[in-house]
Amino acid sequence: MTEHIYLALAFHNHQPVGNFPSVYEKGYQVAYLPLIEALERHLSVRVALHYSGSLRDWLAAERPVLIERIGALVARGQVEMMTGAYYEPILVALPDVDKGGQIARLTQALQEDFGSEPSGAWLAERVWEPHLAKSLAEAGVDYTIVDDTHFRYVGLGGEDLFGYYITEEQGYALKIFPSFKYLRYAIPWGTVEEVITWLRSEARDRGRQRGAPPKVAVMGDDGEKFGLWPGTHAHCWEKGWMEEFFEAIEGNAQWLTLIPPGEYVSRFPSLGRVYLPTASYEEMGEWSLPASLASQIVRTRHELEQEGRQDILRFIKGGFWRSFQVKYEEVNTMHKKMLWVSAKVHSMPEGEAKEEALKELWQGQCNCPYWHGVFGGIYLFHIRAANFAHLIRAEELADQALHLRDQWVEWRAIDFDKDGSDELLVSSDTQALYIDLPAGGTLFEWDWRRRDYNLLNTMTRRREGYHQQLREAVAEGNAVLAAEAEQLESIHTALVRVKEWGLEKKLLYDRYRRGSLIDHFMPASTRLDEFYRSEYSELGDFVDQPYQYAVHEGSEGLKLHLSRDGCLWQGQVQAPLRIEKQLTLKPGSSDLTVAYALTNTGTQQVTARFGVEFNWGMVGGDGESSYYETGYQMLPLASMGELGGVSELLIVSRPLGMEIELTFSRDAALWRFPVETVCNSEAGFERAYQGSCLLALWPLELEVGRRWSVELRFQLRGG
Repeated sequence: MTEHIYLALAFHNHQPVGNFPSVYEKGYQVAYLPLIEALERHLSVRVALHYSGSLRDWLAAERPVLIERIGALVARGQVEMMTGAYYEPILVALPDVDKGGQIARLTQALQEDFGSEPSGAWLAERVWEPHLAKSLAEAGVDYTIVDDTHFRYVGLGGEDLFGYYITEEQGYALKIFPSFKYLRYAIPWGTVEEVITWLRSEARDRGRQRGAPPKVAVMGDDGEKFGLWPGTHAHCWEKGWMEEFFEAIEGNAQWLTLIPPGEYVSRFPSLGRVYLPTASYEEMGEWSLPASLASQIVRTRHELEQEGRQDILRFIKGGFWRSFQVKYEEVNTMHKKMLWVSAKVHSMPEGEAKEEALKELWQGQCNCPYWHGVFGGIYLFHIRAANFAHLIRAEELADQALHLRDQWVEWRAIDFDKDGSDELLVSSDTQALYIDLPAGGTLFEWDWRRRDYNLLNTMTRRREGYHQQLREAVAEGNAVLAAEAEQLESIHTALVRVKEWGLEKKLLYDRYRRGSLIDHFMPASTRLDEFYRSEYSELGDFVDQPYQYAVHEGSEGLKLHLSRDGCLWQGQVQAPLRIEKQLTLKPGSSDLTVAYALTNTGTQQVTARFGVEFNWGMVGGDGESSYYETGYQMLPLASMGELGGVSELLIVSRPLGMEIELTFSRDAALWRFPVETVCNSEAGFERAYQGSCLLALWPLELEVGRRWSVELRFQLRGG
């Protein structure tokens, strides 16, 4: 019986576009640099490395010596570099032209940095769909790595997984490796002895078919788990896990050989043909499910694991990555914005402006805010703000090339979010407004082009599958403060860490999407805390119901007229009421005027409290330098409270260098509170600021046939 096995290690290193410089620096110090130093000490340890373009750009600017050191490892054949899409997008979500463009850009960068011709590509989050074989092959990619989960879904397992297969799409062939889940968990969470024992066991020839290629076990995973994740720097480097691991590999060289995956592909044949289903890693399938099912599948998998029912577990499959565009309206908005902007950019004439616009567009395709799992994803305010900034800038560059005038305003009714109903997109040279007609005629995106900023960059408070885990842990007394937790755990731990006590009381859920120009009718007795907790009565049918529209263009600019003939509950009676809101934009102006008119079209008096809700998404909104200013008061955007008799208000963000002046033609009462979510992360459950809700309120007593009106004016200043 022969005993030999190849081991292919691929380390994927990435930081999101827009992440804090301090995170890049910490990643460099505790993860990226230590790995290169270890490879320099162990010259026989040969691996594949992948750096996303965003991280590569930071290294080139801030730590260029590391690139030189990597280059030396590449030159001596110790390191194989992998390409991929430059800014680490989920490839299946992109137009084909952007798939190819992003891969070509990183491939060119690798040629410039290291003089290498990469044959393999890293696949972001291992999100696979069959059509990718064609896109990757057309981009010059010879192989990629996905999880063994993908292969198990088509019935492969055991000995079948120690090699690569060939798949194809429309005749375009691609080689594809499975990455072992066991190795991804055991390295570095298990002991070195356990890993070596497993490899030694798998090195034995267990009746492998005659003429089959030698066995190779592949482990492709995030480089950040080797130092940047909580507790891993001490575990991997200070306590020496990685040093021990590399020494153990060198000490068992007679039966264990490290080989970069590209070299294995070039030397040995495939195990055959395969066609993989749409898939990602196991946890991604859980996260993409609706909240109730996400918690259910985790519980079911745990029970089956406890029973040792691998025969059933191999057939348990979660959701579909694209379902994040259904689960989170905010994700869908960003994705459809990206597609909209991509079409504009690719219609530009060739030249420097288009190249600049493509760079901005591709940065706006970075995957991190297009989904959510254990890590923050769409819930990370600064990350989604960065994506929006790049998309807005790319669109502005495209519009500058495509419009003949410097000052302009235009509108379009299209099914922007692809739900079968039209939205209104109103744009000018200074701003862009996206209006959801089917859902209350609300404003769900408001781009201020001078600052490349979406003023409504907020998140809705939603139920998440892991919220039940938090509730149960607190109820059973099994939660611990993250700062006091000493046990080393992976992100898949069952241990419930919390960054502060009382988070279970912050599990509040909204009835509708957080946007602006949301029209409310409430009883006069409604309190602020009831509205904050979404435990109030809505008297009207306006918040999430369809509005009609008409557009008028003239010398005073563009006037968008929105209206709905709805009703209010007055006791047990439904009273008809017509609401109209007219938005006015002018070319060259950063002002927006919104005129409301309410008309009692019924046969009895209407009595209620009328409110218009705004949700502002300001970077730094949870800090002291962002605030509401009225009179002599400066109130933090993250504060909760009430104000009365307000005719003018400033919304100030010093970090962004901007302010919004809001004036009311009728004095208003104002309610304010922070919109916060409870998220799970690699470091534990935490409260995350998502925006600031501001509700303007007026008492309404409207006689039959009478009309009530108010005008709101917004002036954007700064930049």
